[in-house]
Amino acid sequence: MTILLAPSETKQKGGTGRFDPARLLFPELSPLRTELLDYYRTILRRGDPKELQALFGLKKPDEIARYSALDPLNAPVLPAVERYTGVAYDHLDYPSLPTKAQAYVREHVVIFSNLFGPVLAGDLLPDYRLKQGVGLGEIRTEVKYREAATPLLDAFLNDEEILDLRAGYYDKFYKPTLPYTTLKFLKDGKVVSHWAKAYRGLVLRHLATNAIETLDAFLALPIPGLNLMEIQTKKKRTEVIYRIEV
Repeated sequence: MTILLAPSETKQKGGTGRFDPARLLFPELSPLRTELLDYYRTILRRGDPKELQALFGLKKPDEIARYSALDPLNAPVLPAVERYTGVAYDHLDYPSLPTKAQAYVREHVVIFSNLFGPVLAGDLLPDYRLKQGVGLGEIRTEVKYREAATPLLDAFLNDEEILDLRAGYYDKFYKPTLPYTTLKFLKDGKVVSHWAKAYRGLVLRHLATNAIETLDAFLALPIPGLNLMEIQTKKKRTEVIYRIEV
């Protein structure tokens, strides 16, 4: 089973070593990644305050200055699952997982970076910032990666069961052409949106700690705080609906 996960705009600082785009999932994407990185670095070098504010989605001068000073090609790296922070990653709490569960996450999870495209959770990434939905000038990274990565992902996922834990926005990067499963969370009869990130992280934590390898095993897995209500299938998309029990 392969699990698709969204990134986070917020990042963990630090790391060791140096970034190498050629060592990410799908080396075939290296020319595109290098091209997009060149545009990104050009914007950093221009140093236009309004352009940087839009690129990062930040307003505080000190935060803008910090990310402006980070050259991804000369920055230390962390595994993607450690680099990204935010609600889902807080609830996954990767550092506290047992060693085998950490290995499960690194090997089973594909994260969709706004700048680097699809990467494995264990791939090494530098610190950077690119606001969701913001292009590099006229370039839309989601369009570029959808065109270049879709055939690679289709082949990569061909014999896999797919659990898509991403927000709907990331269909712009890749929408599975094979059968796949998504999750919906209800509280008091209403769909949870922002806090769905927390429950996606929680679900992933339980998948990892229980070494779940199939969707059937996942559906049989009790997850504290969640009650499986219904499973709906339409064409290739199966939606698992949970009620949040507080």
